[in-house]
Amino acid sequence: MRFKQMVFTLFPILYMIFIWFLSSHPADAFVKTPFSFDHLLKESLHLIEFAILYLLIALAFITNGKWTKKASIFAAIIAIVYGAIDEIHQSFVPYRSATLIDFIKDTIGVAVAYFMMNKKYFK
Repeated sequence: MRFKQMVFTLFPILYMIFIWFLSSHPADAFVKTPFSFDHLLKESLHLIEFAILYLLIALAFITNGKWTKKASIFAAIIAIVYGAIDEIHQSFVPYRSATLIDFIKDTIGVAVAYFMMNKKYFK
């Protein structure tokens, strides 16, 4: 495996570890903005966070020459399932919560990225 392939294959795994690490701590443990809309800003990050995960998984497939419609669906499923796992994980973390609406936001982020990638690659 070439170095570039190995790096791009590791990116989604490292990103998932990063998500797990952040969700293992209270929401304001690392970043607390002085804005009155701090909570709203962090809530909207669910959309972006899991869209990025899908895109990193897609990039791993693309870099390894395995990008197909089935791979795209598989990448979306992985990202959505990880979103569910992360929500369950957060239910055990003090000062965190697991909500259906957060999972829906995670899924919407993945869906938007999925449709954008499919429009670009499988038109």
